[in-house]
Amino acid sequence: MSTFSMPASGIIRIAAALLIGPDGRTLLVRKRGTTAFMQPGGKIEPHELPVHALARELEEELGLDIDPAQAVYLGHFSAPAANEPGFVVHAELFQLNIHCDVTPAAEIEEVLWIDPATDGDVSLAPLTRDLILPFYRASLTAIA
Repeated sequence: MSTFSMPASGIIRIAAALLIGPDGRTLLVRKRGTTAFMQPGGKIEPHELPVHALARELEEELGLDIDPAQAVYLGHFSAPAANEPGFVVHAELFQLNIHCDVTPAAEIEEVLWIDPATDGDVSLAPLTRDLILPFYRASLTAIA
């Protein structure tokens, strides 16, 4: 039996960021050894608030130092996990506007800024493709 195991429930709890740059594009990341781009973020530790998990993950993965008070909570989203077959991702999503460069670190191999009105012509994780980008697009049309 492996010493590493996923939660028995098949649920992966994460905090994810809808990072918006000054030009309105959103940042997606791709983990090393995978093909799908997704929102930056990561697993929530048992003792952590989702927004604190997000701040920790953004610092580890992108060298981004955020003020958790600036993160706007957008809601809870669930979709099949992109890289763990048979698992479901439960994401607490936060929006942050950033005005600085990011650098891929830790397990992040590539970062990509895309126009949220498109799919960027890249492979997207189900959560990003089916829920987060459509949700953000709808919020933009509601404002316009």
